[in-house]
This record gives sequence, C-alpha cells and structure tokens, in this order.
Amino acid sequence: MSLLSDGERTLAEALSGLTACNPFRPERMELERQALGEAFVASGPVWHLREGEPPNPNECRLSESAERLAASLHSRLAAGTRASRRELELYGDLIAYLLYYRYEKQLYAALTAAAGVRRVAAYQTFVADLERFCQLPGRRLEPPLPASHLFACFFQVRRAFHHVFGAFVGVSAPAARLRAEVWESIFTSDMRRYRRALYARMGDVTTLVVGPSGTGKELVARAVGLSRYIPFEPQRATFEESPASSFAPLNLAALSPTLIESELFGHCRGAFTGAVGERAGWLEVCPPLGTVFLDEIAEIEPAIQVKLLRVLETRSFQRLGETRERSFRGKLIAATNRDLGAELRERRFREDLYYRLCADTITTPSLRERLRDTPEELALLVGFLAQRLVGEEESPALAREVVAWIDTHLGPDYPWPGNVRELAQCVSNVLIRGSYQPARESAAGPRQRLLAELAGGALTAEEALGRYCTLVYADAGSYLLAARRLGVDRRTVRSRIDPALAQALRREG
Repeated sequence: MSLLSDGERTLAEALSGLTACNPFRPERMELERQALGEAFVASGPVWHLREGEPPNPNECRLSESAERLAASLHSRLAAGTRASRRELELYGDLIAYLLYYRYEKQLYAALTAAAGVRRVAAYQTFVADLERFCQLPGRRLEPPLPASHLFACFFQVRRAFHHVFGAFVGVSAPAARLRAEVWESIFTSDMRRYRRALYARMGDVTTLVVGPSGTGKELVARAVGLSRYIPFEPQRATFEESPASSFAPLNLAALSPTLIESELFGHCRGAFTGAVGERAGWLEVCPPLGTVFLDEIAEIEPAIQVKLLRVLETRSFQRLGETRERSFRGKLIAATNRDLGAELRERRFREDLYYRLCADTITTPSLRERLRDTPEELALLVGFLAQRLVGEEESPALAREVVAWIDTHLGPDYPWPGNVRELAQCVSNVLIRGSYQPARESAAGPRQRLLAELAGGALTAEEALGRYCTLVYADAGSYLLAARRLGVDRRTVRSRIDPALAQALRREG
C-alpha cells in the first residue's frame, strides 16, 4: 500500500515545489493552482504588491491543507505504512512548509524587534513540533534539515520577504521581475542546493546592480545585504549576529580618491595629510555576515580598481601606509548607472575587475518601462510616496492631487528621466508649491522628450532602437526611405515603429 493517494501526491508534490521555488516567479501561482485545484483563487499576473497588501488569498487554504495532510501521513507512518524514498522526501518538505507558516508571526516579531535583540523564545516550541512529526513508534525519521539550520533558513526567508516587499512597490511586469531577481541573488535559482550547501558561501559572490539613476539600486543592495543567512545557536536560542546593523553603504562619487581608499581600506597615522590617527576601513570592520555596498563603482580610479580587484581575488588588503595584511570577511555589492561595456572599451574600467563584479547582476528597470507595461502603476507609486511623506491619513488626498496634476501638465507620455527619484520630487513639489517644474523641458515636444530619455539613461537598447527608427521614419515619410537611411530591411523598420510617436513627431515637424 502506498503512503499517498493520487490526489494527496498531487498536493504533496505542489507543496514540495513551493518550498523551493522563487515566490516572485509565475511558477508559484502555478504550483498553488496545482495544489488547490478548483479552490484556487486567481489574483492577476502579479499578486505581490507590498507585504501583506493585498494578501495572497491562497496561503490560508494551503496551510490548512498542509496541516491536514501532515497529520494524516504521520498517523499512517506511525501505524506501520511503508513509504518510498520519494514519499519520505515529500513528507519532509510538507513538514517544512507547514512549520514555516506556523512560526511566521514569531519570525516576523524577531525581525522587527529592537536592534540587537537576537533571542527567539519560540525556538524550543519549534523543535518540539518538528520532533513530533519525525518521531514514530520505535524509530525516528530524519528531519528535512537540522532544527537550528531549518529555523535559520526560515528566518532568512521571512527577512527576505520583508526587505524585498519593503523596497519595491509595483504590479508591473518589470517590478515583478526585479523582485524575482533580488530573491535569486539571495537564494540562487536552486533553493534546495542553497539550503544544503550555498547558505554559507554566498558572501563570496559579488553582486553588481546596474540601471539608470533614480531606479532604486541602493534599495536593491540593501534588500540583498540585509537578507543574508544568519546561523542560529540552539543552546542560547539566539542568532549569531543582529541583522539590523550589517549593511554599510559608501557613495564613491562623493569622495576624493584618497578618501575612498581611507574609507574602504583604512589608514595608519601619517599615511596622508590629515591622517592624525589609526582608522579601520569599512572592509575591515565589516562582520562576516555583513555587506559593504559601493555605489557608483565606475567612478573609482584605476589604482583603486587594482586594490579592489585584489580584495575580490584574495579577500585581503592593507591599510594605507602599512604592510600588514588584513582580511575582508563580508559580502561586496557594487552599483553603477554607467554602461560598463562602454567603460571597458574606453579602458576606463578594468576588464578583470568587471568580470569579478558581474558574477551576479541585477538590472533595475526605468520608471518609463514600468509605466509602459502598467500605466496604473503611476498612481500606486504616487500613493506610496505620498504616504511616506505625509502619513496614512493625509496620503490619499495628496496622491489624488499629484496624479491629477501630472495628468494635466505632464501627460501620460512624460518619460520621467529621473525615474522614481524624480517622481518623489514631483510629489514633494506638488505638496509644497502646488506644482512641479521638471528640470529638463522634456514635455516641450516628442523630440525633446526623446533626447531627455536618452540623456537620462531611461531607455533600454530595444527601446532606443525603436524610438530612433520611428524618428527616422517620421522624417523620411516612408518605410522604404527610412530603411535606406538606416541600412536595414523595410520590414525591420515597420516592426520597430511606434505609430503614436510617429504621428506626434510629424505634427511637431
């Protein structure tokens, strides 16, 4: 007799998949649909907006189903029903799934506790629950992972959800893809391998965040850095480090080369004018589970690039003015709004450093991309920014005022060259002065808007090609003439044309 019926196996396989999938990819909803059948509640292509808002309507049903199935399987195993190796694996994943949701609130409480508080009283109850599912008459099943490691993994998952949701608001496909990319930077694309072996090694992988200015690259870095694995010490029921103070951002563009070296590597007394004492740099004080974020990495000079390359290759460095070797034990995240490919071609950025940085790359989408995919995201973002500015009670009225002002004065085609940072400025300006005047006169006409988009780095390569083809077509007056000017087939031109933009360009002359 098999441990699982056909229907139970379908549910168990789906729940097993949910313990290992990227929760921000469409596969999550497909697995939920598989598990719940007709009880599945469809919630649109992107269910994840903000933490708990709107809630995933299927989680409660899945938790209840997991609890019932786990209790039933435990009873059968206790009664002597034989199980295949795969069925025992599914049982282990089932236990992991239901225990995470049993202890999610306690994990969140530990996450939001005062800085430095690392003890979790619920751990002993967690261990008791895990043992009850593993203990059978006369024998004990192996848990899916050792209890302390499983608890640490659960805490990491809960923190990752919190930081990803807290950083990125939006229902557009680009926003959803960004959340999924951040999740994979934390856990890789194989959660099972991560839990088995990679959880202690991800600090060795450098993350590079690229994208236009104002798209939230530091938010991405913060979400990845604050979601690192923290071991749990079962005897004291504490996490080994507090996650609250493990992220150190450094804006390289704001510092001189000497100060960059001092901030990164530290210095000894007399190393340069003004160095009146010893100083440990960020690389030295960063704890093993901490993260140093280097913003505007393309701004550093070649000599510092060489030193940074050595850190990434050997995990060692020297303070300015001394020869003693010191160790960097944390994780490095870098960001830039520059085209590093162009920087490489112009020999302003070292190729060997680039390949050390780009083992894991995240691209932040422009606001233009997000709004083109989902125009209603504008109101959503304005509401979020307004709430941060004036609080929950006043934000709805301010948000309506800002959206109305944008519709009237900037229009739906405004390219937002400053991205979300510019949108935040717009919200503040409308609040204080009742209006917003863009620094660049992008709204003057479609040609000026195109120039602003290009100058602001607001377009992908595909978008830039499409806009340029449309511009040439509008000037040439026919696909054939545009194709000749561009040196491509006219069918290629036709496929790239934006009819609305072409019409606006012709009206403008």
